Amino acid sequence: MKVAIIGTVGVPANYGGFETLAENLVGDYCASDIEYTVFCSSKMYSQKLKQYKNAKLRYIPLKANDIQSIPYDMISLIGSMWKYDVILYLGVSVPILNLLKKISKAKIIANIDGLSKDRDKYSRYHRIYLDYLTRNKIIAPDAIISDNKGIQDYASKEFNRESHLIAYGGDQALVSLKEEEEGVILEKFNLRPKEYAVSICRIEPENNCHVTLKAFHELGKKILFIGNWNKNEYGRNLKKKYVGNDNIIIQDPIYEKEILYALRKNANLYIHGHKVGGTNPSLVEAMFFGIPILCYDVVYNRETTFNKADYYKTCEDLKKLILNHKESGVDMSKLAYDNYTWKSIVKKYETLYRETLRHG
Repeated sequence: MKVAIIGTVGVPANYGGFETLAENLVGDYCASDIEYTVFCSSKMYSQKLKQYKNAKLRYIPLKANDIQSIPYDMISLIGSMWKYDVILYLGVSVPILNLLKKISKAKIIANIDGLSKDRDKYSRYHRIYLDYLTRNKIIAPDAIISDNKGIQDYASKEFNRESHLIAYGGDQALVSLKEEEEGVILEKFNLRPKEYAVSICRIEPENNCHVTLKAFHELGKKILFIGNWNKNEYGRNLKKKYVGNDNIIIQDPIYEKEILYALRKNANLYIHGHKVGGTNPSLVEAMFFGIPILCYDVVYNRETTFNKADYYKTCEDLKKLILNHKESGVDMSKLAYDNYTWKSIVKKYETLYRETLRHG
């Protein structure tokens, strides 16, 4: 079976959730009878590999994001319509997906992802366009995937379209690290085990970074907040406001798994402020560490954590939870191992490929 993955920056993964998904689909758990091709942005890779793990790589000379995402996704889709059995579409930028699907030899399976139209950073007209793309992505493909029950319910209610519920894995965040190595990492950040909270996200208004920082500032509790602070004005303003606080560590993105492992494992709290999207990969990863998790109270976060975390709406709510959180996150860890391992996620994707071809 020949499967093309399009719409991501590419592999090796160094960007976000879809890239991590692609990396694991073509990795150790890939079935022997599946031949993957991943379309990649040549702008993001100085070294152009022909093969990575169990996938061939094809490069498009455009960025996979911003305005270039439209021609990037279009070229990738058109280039794979007659050469593959299945196209796994992980983007959102093809405005004529319904037309291309009609003339494609391949079966198109699309991951709906989150509802981008709800993101605060977009203008009214941008949201209208994103809403059109989301509708197109739900209606046009041969099969669709929802990564969260909240998204699945939306597709069913708004479009009468049934989708396959497949979340993300998170066990790639677990690495083998000696206790003394963890200690060295914590020392570099001037942290002590179980005496700080951690939050990791893109610094955007819809992730409620301002709420998290205000709560910890007012309580005087320590937090390590990791994100892309220099990406936009919102992030730069927050960084300028809080960077001098003794109890708040403003940290630029970290990509080394060993460092992230040590920082999350030794935290006493994980704060997840996302209010839009579906199943967020950073939340799934955090669940594996068995520490208490405080989530912004929306259906997506409740579904991901099976209503077992603690939830807040306001800064005052968050402050109360910080002071009175559950001492154990074992429930979260068990839920993560039961539902979010990559071995099981990969198997679900491969089963869907076969079902879609068989019923096509």
